[in-house]
Amino acid sequence: MNWSDEEFGFETRAIHAGQETDPGTGAIITPLYLTSTYAHSSPGVHKGFEYSRSHNPTRKAYEACVANLEGARFGFAFASGCIGATTAVAMLEQGDHVVCCDDMYGGTYRLFEQVFRKQGIDFCYVDLTGANMLEAAMKPNTRMVWLESPTNPLMKLLDIAALASVAHDRGVMVMVDNTFMSPFYQRPIELGADMVLHSTTKYINGHSDLIGGLVVTDDEEIANQLGFLSNTMGGIQSTFDAFLCLRSLKTLAIRMRAHERNAFSVARFLEGHDKVANVLYPGLESHPQYALAKAQMSGFGGMIAFTIKGGLPAARRMLETVNVFTLAESLGGVESLIEHPAIMTHSSLPEEKRLSLGIDDGLIRLSVGIESEADLLRDLDQALAAA
Repeated sequence: MNWSDEEFGFETRAIHAGQETDPGTGAIITPLYLTSTYAHSSPGVHKGFEYSRSHNPTRKAYEACVANLEGARFGFAFASGCIGATTAVAMLEQGDHVVCCDDMYGGTYRLFEQVFRKQGIDFCYVDLTGANMLEAAMKPNTRMVWLESPTNPLMKLLDIAALASVAHDRGVMVMVDNTFMSPFYQRPIELGADMVLHSTTKYINGHSDLIGGLVVTDDEEIANQLGFLSNTMGGIQSTFDAFLCLRSLKTLAIRMRAHERNAFSVARFLEGHDKVANVLYPGLESHPQYALAKAQMSGFGGMIAFTIKGGLPAARRMLETVNVFTLAESLGGVESLIEHPAIMTHSSLPEEKRLSLGIDDGLIRLSVGIESEADLLRDLDQALAAA
């Protein structure tokens, strides 16, 4: 069955793409192939698998499914999102230049500045909410553009199609971190991106019980490079974690709808609260790029940022008072999480950079889970009252 056919919906492909019934037993769930090596019938003659760092049937099915959902042909699963990013940047050479969006995950910034810059790769961080800003930032040695949309944590939206057009006019690759939206709500490959990155720890897996990453591409040349680097560097996803993620993909559509439904309610509640200075959620008409959100995405996801009045003292009291929300880093799990970017997820950014971006001491980030809506609103209400 060709599950890439457009006649099949997202939910159907999430359950079936890349996964055929096991030929030996008829099992409908892809087996957990816990093997490191495979038999050859003759030297160099095998059934497509020779060593599990290179290929593993369970991981292969998982990679194929995510690639299918993103509208791509090639997927590469890694032990973490950071290893996925590392492998993608390893395609570059000393002296190359990367243009990055200015608001991005702190771990990615740390990787670029404290690891790859020491190896001779140059990075600049630019407000890319306008395509002209990318044009001005590019250099003769620019080889990659690195985007997040929505950005982490300020929920800025970037026009992926417009930025990809500018980059491709210069022969530059475009990577989009699609972790916040998942392929259910946004497919950057269809908008012109060359590669898409996921921290599969988040929505792809969705149960806060593993660490993983995945890069997809529809470009065969890029896929060959990623395949070589994945095998050579060896930062692959474990077989068991690939199995768990493949299981979780089957409910991705249901979970994303539930996340969004609750997030809408939470965002509207916060927007009307007198202790909240502003709310950043792409689904609110008050979001400065609401029109782009409707055009570029099929939904608005479960991530919200807001600023509480009273700065760090008020934020700390609120964060220490929540009950249903859990004060913790990460996002995308079925449980609701709340965190303080300046102290937690983005603490690796220099203070002056955080403040220039707007990541101040009153900023709070929510990953809205799929609990009962009324319980989430009641919890936020009592925590804000304590603040």
